[in-house]
Amino acid sequence: MCLAIPSQVISIDKSKNTAIVETLGVQREASLDLMQDEIKIGEYVLLHIGYIMSKIDKEDALESLKLYQQMIENMEDEEEYVDPLYKK
Repeated sequence: MCLAIPSQVISIDKSKNTAIVETLGVQREASLDLMQDEIKIGEYVLLHIGYIMSKIDKEDALESLKLYQQMIENMEDEEEYVDPLYKK
């Protein structure tokens, strides 16, 4: 299963047709080659395997990011949990 992650546009480089986006505090360069709409700095977009796919409403983006953060925290909690019935 593939996921598109909401990310905020930080900067745009029209000469390279790329944008710098930020997702949960991590910045990365992403291609605008598949994006049909014009984007602006500060807008939220969906990022999928290095390509910006579409714009997303700010409220929806922030709600999705909140859920992603909860999933990450839950995974970290599970990694710390040691089943008392499991012995090496």
